[in-house]
Amino acid sequence: MTETSAAGADRGTPTVERPAAAVSTDRRGQNLVFATEALGMLMAALDQTVVSTALPTIVGDLGEAGHQSWVVTSYLLADTITVVVVGRFRDLFGRKPVFQVSTVVFVAGSAFSGAAQSMDWLIAARALQGFGAGGITVTATA
Repeated sequence: MTETSAAGADRGTPTVERPAAAVSTDRRGQNLVFATEALGMLMAALDQTVVSTALPTIVGDLGEAGHQSWVVTSYLLADTITVVVVGRFRDLFGRKPVFQVSTVVFVAGSAFSGAAQSMDWLIAARALQGFGAGGITVTATA
């Protein structure tokens, strides 16, 4: 289904056909999309810095201070890898599904991080969070 613009039809210029999906949504819908993407970016950006503040307490509870740097590094490494890969997925599946899946992965990683009983578990959960955050960052900025 396409929509034809009649702006140039009365002047003898060719009409422009746009796919129905490209028709702009109303102002309220645009604001909702913007707010959702902004909150997603806030989650991803805030998570990078919040853990640094809480890390001494976390290491005190879980022990294994030798793995302390991996808590931050695993997140950033997964985030960086995902930024490169998600662009292709976004082209194949669209921005909305990729953003939604990335948000679910990020929230699952957050839940697993909160439930971590060892540093290894925390490092793996932070990597899962990083994969979600990379997808959120790429799709929200697109």
